[in-house]
Amino acid sequence: MMHKAVFIDKDGTLIQDVPYNVDPALIKLEEHALDGLKRIKELGYELIVISNQSGVAHGYFEESALQGVEAKIKELLHAHQITLDAFYYCPNHPEGKIEKYKLDCDFRKPKPGMILQAAVERGIDLSQSWMIGDILHDIEAGQRAGCKTILINNGNETEWIMNDFNHPDFTVKNINEAASKL
Repeated sequence: MMHKAVFIDKDGTLIQDVPYNVDPALIKLEEHALDGLKRIKELGYELIVISNQSGVAHGYFEESALQGVEAKIKELLHAHQITLDAFYYCPNHPEGKIEKYKLDCDFRKPKPGMILQAAVERGIDLSQSWMIGDILHDIEAGQRAGCKTILINNGNETEWIMNDFNHPDFTVKNINEAASKL
């Protein structure tokens, strides 16, 4: 049996955006998110983080620091009886300083690799799934993977360079409003 999922961007969508942060003490859920996250789970969706983490490639923090970030997010959600089903991230960036992570790979959004990997590993029907994010790269990754998409227009998208793959199905203000569109 195939599952359905809501893939969700981390910084600026699920949690407050603190650039290149890996300090668990600074991690806070976005406002107007809890009711929507509960609704997502009540509707039977897996909740899966999909996040570019180029701070690793740029040498700002070690890849292992992301374990603490994931643990803190799970802790914050668990306090409200919400389960995070999986956490996928891409540590690479083509202009990174750390040679091991200096890559232009298929996993870095706007490419759909993280979503496609999650779908294979978790048995997810992408046609029944959604990608929610706060920038057009999130939307493009979701659409290229075959998901429906929701853009949270919170001011984080600054370029607004449109292409054939980054027109969201819906544009909303927050996760609570996004969940009403599922």
